[in-house]
Amino acid sequence: MKLGAAVLLAVLALAGCAGPKLAPTLAPAGQAKVWPDPPETARYAYAGTLIGENDFTTDTAATSRSTALKIAEFITGALFGQAAPVELQRPVAGIVDAEGRVYVADMGQQAVMVFDMPAKKFLRWNQATDEQDFAAPSGVALDGKGGLYVTDTNLGVVVHLDRTGTPLGTFGAGEMARPTGIARDPRTGRLYVTDTARHKVLIFSPEEKLIDTIGARGHESYEFNFPTHIAISGDRLYVADTLNFRIQVFSLEGDGKQAFGQIGLNVGNMARPKGVAVGGDGRVYVVESYYDHLLVFDPRGRFLLPIGGTGKEDGQFYLPAGVWTDAQNRVYVADMFNGRVAVFKELTQGME
Repeated sequence: MKLGAAVLLAVLALAGCAGPKLAPTLAPAGQAKVWPDPPETARYAYAGTLIGENDFTTDTAATSRSTALKIAEFITGALFGQAAPVELQRPVAGIVDAEGRVYVADMGQQAVMVFDMPAKKFLRWNQATDEQDFAAPSGVALDGKGGLYVTDTNLGVVVHLDRTGTPLGTFGAGEMARPTGIARDPRTGRLYVTDTARHKVLIFSPEEKLIDTIGARGHESYEFNFPTHIAISGDRLYVADTLNFRIQVFSLEGDGKQAFGQIGLNVGNMARPKGVAVGGDGRVYVVESYYDHLLVFDPRGRFLLPIGGTGKEDGQFYLPAGVWTDAQNRVYVADMFNGRVAVFKELTQGME
């Protein structure tokens, strides 16, 4: 038997041994790293990492692929020009829908990467319109109908996709220079978009028409200095006012405002706050990208706990960007320059 035929038979035999595909469980393992360190009460545990196509493994033991299978994949690629598995490159933001699908805006891939947990599939959505691909997707929000809104900082628009990733249209062209963060108020259907270059938050109606703006460049309340990411929880709007080194919080009912954070050298200070999200008990999560930390604050803006530090180990980051939460008390961090999404589990309620 010729060598090529023998290799092919070996590859096919190995492929035939593969079990059904599995989706990542995103649950802490028995020896998962926790925060804070013992002997203090553990408040968070490391729940896993999302990287890309290989997260949906064929190993029924949910462990690393066998050496034989890795060799088979290498040989198959060498013989037949098979493409390498698709992975995250520069994830910057994300969101989770009610079905458990995780959507990640990836500037490196110039696409929205979809971890479809229920269907056990990994998808790459790269089309912004029928004629144009994404250039720099930077923020995502659910549309309330199973679809997705995506900001693209280079295209200067918000893209509307249906639940299959098919483009439905764009809006905001000419009305914003560099749209970055996006959040939707599920009560009213209004969309809030940060325009980083123009130091504003733009408000769009459910019909995708610009109806109002918040802010101008400055350092006072209702003013911004290169705002980036944004979040809505209840009747509160949270804006990462990045180069004012703070988080500004506004009531969507118009009955109050709040700000917290300051520049400094201590852990808990903000040098480059970017991602912002709200989790259990109203805890506020802020990605401090300059010092590679996820900072945890109480609803009043009091600093509670840091997670992170520079590195590649579990719970470490390298220039992280976005943060978001889900209904299962998980916290997701777009660990941008490590090319991954780190996932944490809230273990306790209340951190007073």
